Amino acid sequence: MKKWIPAALALWASAVVFSQVQQDTVQVEQQENTVLDITTDSQGGELPVLKTEIDSLVVDSLSWKRFTYPEVDAYEENFLTELYNNDLYDYMHDEIVQMDYSEIVTQKLPTDTLKARLKQINAETPFQIDYNPILEKLINKKLGYQRVYLERLMTLSDYYFPMFEEYLDKYDIPLEMKYLAVVESALDPRIKSRVGATGLWQFMFTTGRNYGLEVNSYVDERMDPLKATEAACKYLRSLYNIYGDWDLALAAYNSGPGNVNKAIRRSGGYKNYWNLRPYLPRETAGYVPAFQSIMYLFKYAKEHGFQPARPTVKSIATDTIRVKQMITLEHVAQFTDEDLEVIQFHNPSYKLDIIPVIKGKNYNLRLPLYAAGRFVSNEDSVYAFAKAQFEKREKPLPELLKAPDRVRYTVRKGDYLGKIARKYGVRVSQIKRWNGLRSNNLRIGQRLYIHPRKPVATQTIKKSDDATSHTVKTGDSLWKISQAYGTSIANLKKLNPQKSKDLQPGMVLKLK
Repeated sequence: MKKWIPAALALWASAVVFSQVQQDTVQVEQQENTVLDITTDSQGGELPVLKTEIDSLVVDSLSWKRFTYPEVDAYEENFLTELYNNDLYDYMHDEIVQMDYSEIVTQKLPTDTLKARLKQINAETPFQIDYNPILEKLINKKLGYQRVYLERLMTLSDYYFPMFEEYLDKYDIPLEMKYLAVVESALDPRIKSRVGATGLWQFMFTTGRNYGLEVNSYVDERMDPLKATEAACKYLRSLYNIYGDWDLALAAYNSGPGNVNKAIRRSGGYKNYWNLRPYLPRETAGYVPAFQSIMYLFKYAKEHGFQPARPTVKSIATDTIRVKQMITLEHVAQFTDEDLEVIQFHNPSYKLDIIPVIKGKNYNLRLPLYAAGRFVSNEDSVYAFAKAQFEKREKPLPELLKAPDRVRYTVRKGDYLGKIARKYGVRVSQIKRWNGLRSNNLRIGQRLYIHPRKPVATQTIKKSDDATSHTVKTGDSLWKISQAYGTSIANLKKLNPQKSKDLQPGMVLKLK
């Protein structure tokens, strides 16, 4: 059964229209080597979708009826940049662990104003939010020079917070607990801490298993936003049942109930967090102030002039599809003409970018609505294509390959992070973390250190570095063209906004 994924600012009207178009799909009788799906719009007009020639493994992507908003494409591009730029975790972690509370911080916010606002927040939440010099210093520090990080976190929150709030409400947990994921992971579902805690809610392996999160060679549900959020809610509810105090539940979530209990004993029996703080581990001592500072800055973002990018409906309205046969995210990207990074973002729990099929278990593929429509309308063709690709392999699946511990890669003309990540079977965010990259920009000759999952690329790409245009041929798709010229689907769409929506043989696409 498909499950609707709530998303911020989603326009329900668009989803209803999409469903009507999907219901009008008409399947044409399958021929021996070709599967061609025809959809009809509400006026009865025919819309060709996808044609797959299984023998030659050629994918011809035509057009799926979709609702476009050309005037907001720039905003969407900015939003997606924020989603895939995963350098926020180190910033958040260093803020908690390495904060020097003795340093002098420039006063950006009058103390009286801060006290009044904290009093207002305290009246609206079950958390104990009182003025404290440490909290004031932390807020002023963030206001002083970390605005760019906070705006990016606010952008990400528009995607994740609606997901969190559904489960927080289900388990009767204060909605403000959503800010905990900001502190824990900087809203990066694939992040892994130095001690092995993983995902948005930073579950350790054993704790995740105890709360029903599956971890195997293919799947790590600690990185699944919905499943991990429900597990976190169960854990937080159990901690609150122990202490009857949300601040202590927060401290126990970070350092474990054992450390909180020892701090209570060492303090002489105090149960207020600020009285226990000197007796808690250093990281936990900075944990609750970081949580409270994030809560304040998000609630008063407008008053402080924060201007995060805002997503549009086509960026974040998603649907899930239960996978019936083993398939890779790369196969999905080819058939939906989406950038692989977009597919990976919506499906972070698949460690090898492979969705397995295991008896007794259900694994779902999550896609933007318009891409989900393309996939469902051509589901049999996608599975046939994936099966043929798997059968052509002469090597074992990626997790069985022996790759070197680390390689040094020199950036060449036409390279970009997504392309390099696919070559070695890793994530863009991992390459950035291994090399301390703060953006997606690369320069020719730059050296990158990579810990590969596979020793070689899955395919050899023949391309012309000097080409400035491409004439569309039968069998071409945006994916195929992007691979041939070492560019990205997003760049092709940007350079050819109208033509890329409905590829036709003979069209000339700009490449640069």
